[in-house]
Amino acid sequence: MTDKLKALKAVRHEIDSIDDQIQDLLIQRTKVVEKVREIKHGDDVKIRPDREAEMMYRLTARHHGNFPKREMCRIWREIIVATLSFEGPFSIAVIDPEGMPGYWDIARDQYGSFSKMSRHPTGRSVVEAVRKQDAVVGIVPLPRGDDPDPWWRYIVSTTPDTPKVIARLPFVPDSNIRDNSLEALVICPIQQERTGRDRSLLAVEADEEIGARRIEDALNSAGVSAAFVQRWHDPQRPPGWTYLVEAFGFVDPAGKQFPRFIDSIGDSAQRIVHLGGYGTPLGKQDVAKDNKS
Repeated sequence: MTDKLKALKAVRHEIDSIDDQIQDLLIQRTKVVEKVREIKHGDDVKIRPDREAEMMYRLTARHHGNFPKREMCRIWREIIVATLSFEGPFSIAVIDPEGMPGYWDIARDQYGSFSKMSRHPTGRSVVEAVRKQDAVVGIVPLPRGDDPDPWWRYIVSTTPDTPKVIARLPFVPDSNIRDNSLEALVICPIQQERTGRDRSLLAVEADEEIGARRIEDALNSAGVSAAFVQRWHDPQRPPGWTYLVEAFGFVDPAGKQFPRFIDSIGDSAQRIVHLGGYGTPLGKQDVAKDNKS
């Protein structure tokens, strides 16, 4: 055996040893996660999107060397979803309109190669599947101002089984989905929790058109700024005006900002509903190569 082959054999043996250590740690991690399952026993929904986002923020920030951060995130997403699956049944309802297969790709990238996924022709169908818990989470399009029947109006409710927004996808940038211009939101009937890199979604129902500027001013009065405001109008349905508001930061419905926003809007608003929110996806700078040794 030549010196080159001996050296190659030694390096391969070292790689095998490292692989064994990685596998041993994965087995150990699984045992720890099983303790989490015991603590969560009795919870209807065990997914924690805030914890998942914080994990990705932390891992990308501490990562260094030549192994790409995007692929590192891909590995951890598979680990996260695999452990979700043995905490209890896990499935995804995915909007899959004809000619737009990219949402399926987005769902698979976030929730794993082997998770059970079902196709739905409309956002409303996804909302209903999650409401009935035929699926644990749902994938719906990022809201558009020109949508004549926006899916988000079906989550403007305070009943406990109503889905809320919990994540924005794709979470890792520059994935190879079939339409890289697509973005989506994830819905699930759980409350938003703070990550430190948040956006919050609110709905304002009114009997009259109150305008985006008034809503933005009310948010500013509460110490929050608006990322966007959309409206949906149905003259046959009182209250006839519903506004979707995305705010920068974490707006806690049990905190001081929410009642301040309500007071600033005034009597024109019939109801204001917290629709959830999300930890913002990783940016290109988060997954750029870090040359620290």
